[in-house]
Amino acid sequence: MSGPSPLRSRLELLGREIVKFGAVGGAGVLVNLVVFNLVRHTTELPVVRAGIVATIVAILFNYVGFRYFTYRDRDKSRRTKELALFLFFSAVGLVIENGILYAATYWCGWNTPLQNNVFKFLGIGIATLFRFWSYRSWVFRALPAKEAVETAESFLTEKGRSEASRRGSSRS
Repeated sequence: MSGPSPLRSRLELLGREIVKFGAVGGAGVLVNLVVFNLVRHTTELPVVRAGIVATIVAILFNYVGFRYFTYRDRDKSRRTKELALFLFFSAVGLVIENGILYAATYWCGWNTPLQNNVFKFLGIGIATLFRFWSYRSWVFRALPAKEAVETAESFLTEKGRSEASRRGSSRS
């Protein structure tokens, strides 16, 4: 019997990526909502500005989680470009997230604390779909297949050499 099909393997990898992204993102949502409510209820900042502050704090939190947990195995050779792209796509997500809050608050007049939190959460959800796509497609890119194969081959070759030399030295 052969191993899992290529499609099944890809789906399993995608599933693990989604779980890791969700873990970091879930923690980021909590950071975002806690900061939002703290700023909203302890300062005089208007609701959307409080939302923007909270989103920025969550973006910083999420970058660390994505870089060092979710996408730690991805290409690390272009950190400056990675960070610039992360900030760009995060800014687009910030506009989506807080644009929904703005529309609910100022166009529809839904401005109670509960309504603010519902629309902040809805905005986070919609922006998260965009962020997942953009981060995995543009920011935390997988190593090119050729480079990944070369890395694996060199690892296997080095491991094979060390085992052969160990066997040879144990025969002496």
